[in-house]
Amino acid sequence: MSEHAGTHLSAPASFHPGGRTVEEYEARQLIRPAVIIDVRRQCSSDRDYALTPDDLHEWESRHGQLPPGSLALLLTGWSDRWNDPADYLGIDATGTLHFPGFGPEVAAMLVHERRVSGLGTDTAGVEPGLDTAFAVSKVALARNLIVLQNLTNLDNLPPTGAVLAIGVLKLEGGSGSPAAVTGLIP
Repeated sequence: MSEHAGTHLSAPASFHPGGRTVEEYEARQLIRPAVIIDVRRQCSSDRDYALTPDDLHEWESRHGQLPPGSLALLLTGWSDRWNDPADYLGIDATGTLHFPGFGPEVAAMLVHERRVSGLGTDTAGVEPGLDTAFAVSKVALARNLIVLQNLTNLDNLPPTGAVLAIGVLKLEGGSGSPAAVTGLIP
């Protein structure tokens, strides 16, 4: 079983030698309030869309400032493509991946200014597929945050007010784990 397949959590050890491994997450750290940032419209015309600071400011103008400690979840609509791996990953003739994600500038804002507890998305990575340096994952995981990938049903959650319960396999020394993620709406 792969640590990084299907819906999964990536731990800091994925990119940072000596970083936290998956069994080091405490249960209380895996129950978090969540906000949903819906960019389906932008992604429908741009496979490589990267969330921007302007997108975050627009979201906050409608829903209020993103609360510290929240998981910021990006709803791109990509989970609808799951059953077609070529479309989901967007692999072109050169082997380059094409799917949307968080841009590095807004990721830095979310991590350092909004003090989120993590980032998640309904795509194969929190950064766009074009980002082979994994800049967004590295920023989040350097701070021991949660990184969730390949989420589904984010469209069933409200922009604010949901809580996620994240179940992982406590794989000793694991850089990640398959995850059972349940969204709760009070």
